[in-house]
Amino acid sequence: MFDRLLIAADNALRTLSGGGRASRPNPSDALQSDDELQAIDRAHASGLMRVNHVGEVCAQALYQAQALTTRDPQLRSHFEQAAREETDHLAWTQQRLDELGSRASLLNPLWYAGAFGIGLVAGRVSDAVSLGFVVETERQVEEHLQGHLDELPAADLRSRTIVRQMKDDEARHAAGAEQAGAAALPMPVKWAMRAAAKVMTTTAYYI
Repeated sequence: MFDRLLIAADNALRTLSGGGRASRPNPSDALQSDDELQAIDRAHASGLMRVNHVGEVCAQALYQAQALTTRDPQLRSHFEQAAREETDHLAWTQQRLDELGSRASLLNPLWYAGAFGIGLVAGRVSDAVSLGFVVETERQVEEHLQGHLDELPAADLRSRTIVRQMKDDEARHAAGAEQAGAAALPMPVKWAMRAAAKVMTTTAYYI
């Protein structure tokens, strides 16, 4: 447990400091530069990608907390593998923010702490509930990413390519959690998650 606590603390520091490194190539690397983006489009894309970056900060916290609380080694491995893939998303969105001349959310420590707390609570209830949170979170994120694909400027092919790959990965994570034995969450919990996500995304777009 002590070793796992150290690993979780190290992950938190790397996540919040921008030290995460992707294990897969950025899907937008093969595309040409988009220096021609208009200022208004660049600002909007920056806000949306900042929101997406916050989502990946929360995903890291959620998966690390769940890996910490489960007693099932196979399930812990599942959470850790998902966290590694989310690290790719974290690095890709950070790179895109840098390219757009923007920054990550100033409230990332708050977002991380909140998601970590949710993961701890869910994990202490049961593995099935913990997996249920993964399913509902990933489904909401997938829906949210589709909305960003609809909103991102048509000329911003780099951001759109990253978001499209993230959406595919999130759908796979949800399916994997379902197959691992996720419990369906009550509707009030789902509504509360949507309300919290709305506050987070609205705030992170600007701050």
